Amino acid sequence: MRKKNLTLIILAAGIGSRYGGLKQLDSVTKNSETILDFSIYDAIKAGFNKIIFIIRKNIEKEFINIFNKKLSGLIKVEYVFQEIEYIPNKYKTTKRTKPWGTGHAILMAKDLIKENFAVINADDFYGYDAFELMAGSLKKIQPDSLNFNMIGYKLQNTISENGFVSRGECKANDNGDLISIIERTHIEKRGKKIIRRESNGADFEMDKNTIVSMNFFGFTPIFFKYCEKLFEVFLASNHLNTKSEFYIPTVVDYLIKNTNSKIKILMSPAKWYGVTYKEDKKNVQTAIENFKKNNIYPKKLW
Repeated sequence: MRKKNLTLIILAAGIGSRYGGLKQLDSVTKNSETILDFSIYDAIKAGFNKIIFIIRKNIEKEFINIFNKKLSGLIKVEYVFQEIEYIPNKYKTTKRTKPWGTGHAILMAKDLIKENFAVINADDFYGYDAFELMAGSLKKIQPDSLNFNMIGYKLQNTISENGFVSRGECKANDNGDLISIIERTHIEKRGKKIIRRESNGADFEMDKNTIVSMNFFGFTPIFFKYCEKLFEVFLASNHLNTKSEFYIPTVVDYLIKNTNSKIKILMSPAKWYGVTYKEDKKNVQTAIENFKKNNIYPKKLW
């Protein structure tokens, strides 16, 4: 039986303003391994055979120096760029200083993909189980299908102790299908409560067991058609707004509500580890040390 190609898109063009630097390339082990190394290791083990890094041109050299040597002979690697000016000419503005968001980022890879694919953040630790779940599901989906999937987490397992985070707040039906997803850009822990803040400054308490997305989605190539269309709609209304961003969950929510698309939630029991803030790094290092001690990962990945 012919092996099914699976691509992993890695969103790595973020500026890291809350972290204070390029967290995508920041080492978290004695062997100079990044969080991203663990995601790639897990993805290869789960059956992905191509990686597309979405980066900015000004960090291309660092990425190539680090990952080309490590991954040579293990998996096909390609790079595409997300730059502010990569939008239709009629919407270009000199006032924009930050990227256009994850929905814009994923569009940068559309010409390189003809197979089913997953997308992840570069700075989040998902764990092997999540990649195994995703790969297994994507292999069963036809490439022209509108049936997609996402890895879901419980909100309480994804909160930083050091400040606010962004998460996709999800609602599911009794079949485990996603029925709505809203990008929440300010969620934080206050004492024993988890609070989300709206753009108008209003605060709302959230249930700790709320299902959230960590931007780990599985799509077929048809996703790009809708993403491109909705990004054009977004730009028409927001191209002069220097802070507004176009998110993958915006496209997902549209598909659920306006097409016959179904997005299956594949729940992960894992605790999230990531580096939104510099202070998060110690927790990540401790967790990875424990994983290695318990032989979940080898002492040296590559």
